[in-house]
Amino acid sequence: MNTPTRTRRVAILAFDDVEALDLAGPYEVFTTATRMQLRGAPSAPPLFEVACVARTNAPVRMRAGLSILPSFTFADAPPPDVLIVPGGVVDGAMACVETIGWIANASREAELVASVCTGAFLLAEARVIEGGPVTTHWEDIADLRQRFPKLEVQENVRWVDRGRIVTSAGITAGIDMSLHLVSRLAGEALAQRTAKQMDFAWTRLAP
Repeated sequence: MNTPTRTRRVAILAFDDVEALDLAGPYEVFTTATRMQLRGAPSAPPLFEVACVARTNAPVRMRAGLSILPSFTFADAPPPDVLIVPGGVVDGAMACVETIGWIANASREAELVASVCTGAFLLAEARVIEGGPVTTHWEDIADLRQRFPKLEVQENVRWVDRGRIVTSAGITAGIDMSLHLVSRLAGEALAQRTAKQMDFAWTRLAP
């Protein structure tokens, strides 16, 4: 297991009508990875510090009706090392100048920026991705191509890793991608241990 020299801040965007598992899946992966890392190295700094960030501190109502309280607002969130932009019904978030502005600003200094499902639309709207290979939920591939024709939208992949930018397909693919990010940042062994702890069959299908 790799021993971290610092704690990376993971910010997960929260917005009304976000898909619950798009947000909760990565949250569970990064927090579980930290727990597994501390079991093996209890004196080490935590691997990840994970927080949900929203426009305000009001409860965020997810697509299926579940509500959560964000840890930070756009105004007081610390700069993230890893930014996760989940999907869901993103029309409102795409039309929100504050949300798109925060994504653009938070992405500039982040070590890694990743989207789940239709979160790719938000990255494209914020001009974090303006071209090159990406992916999204299979049902939204045609729409993503139409709205952002410069993107090379790939089908039949769980995620697309471009280095600093990583996009994933729908819902559970965000868990696969998050495990991939743990592997990149902290080693394959910890990613596998995290998947085992979650009783999750990690599917590693990338281009």
